[in-house]
Amino acid sequence: MTVSTWASKSATVQSAVLVGGAAAALGLRLVIGGAAAGVSPAAALVFAAAFIALAIADGWRPGDIRLRQLAVGTLGGAVLCIPPTITRLAGHGIGAGPWRDYPTWALVVAAVAVAEEVLLRGALYDRLAAGAGNLLAIGIGAILFAALHVPLYGGHAVILDLAVGVWLGALRLATGGVAAPAAAHTVADWAAWWLR
Repeated sequence: MTVSTWASKSATVQSAVLVGGAAAALGLRLVIGGAAAGVSPAAALVFAAAFIALAIADGWRPGDIRLRQLAVGTLGGAVLCIPPTITRLAGHGIGAGPWRDYPTWALVVAAVAVAEEVLLRGALYDRLAAGAGNLLAIGIGAILFAALHVPLYGGHAVILDLAVGVWLGALRLATGGVAAPAAAHTVADWAAWWLR
């Protein structure tokens, strides 16, 4: 077996371990949160911690975060907000949940968004891109992103989640790091407070 064949098989195995770990973290979130797993702060934070732990155990480390990456990510998050904003304005207008709940909710969703990006567009992306290229890394990351949301929010948003996953992967490819997709994901999730 050549060194490149061994490296490719190793990357495949490590990618499979990350995917299995993500599934296990989701299972843990579902057990902790029960029927309210999609809105349980405790379940969400355990899930986020598990994702970060998986990425760190895989050897992923954050690179330098540049202002440009955060700006691109913030703009990318604003782009993600355009379709739901148009839909809400055309239907019922913009609303929000109770303001007293917003700070806690915002911290929890930011933790989950960043953790998902660290694992999916960080550690897993790096493994897949090294072994099979950027397009496969974007595609598999998007599929896993969509699959992770089905047990929490139902299957009706799979196509949307796939598209969002591709967009976040494209931001990762364009900027070379996790900061842009993490910022975009966080901005879009924060906007969801008003787009319910």
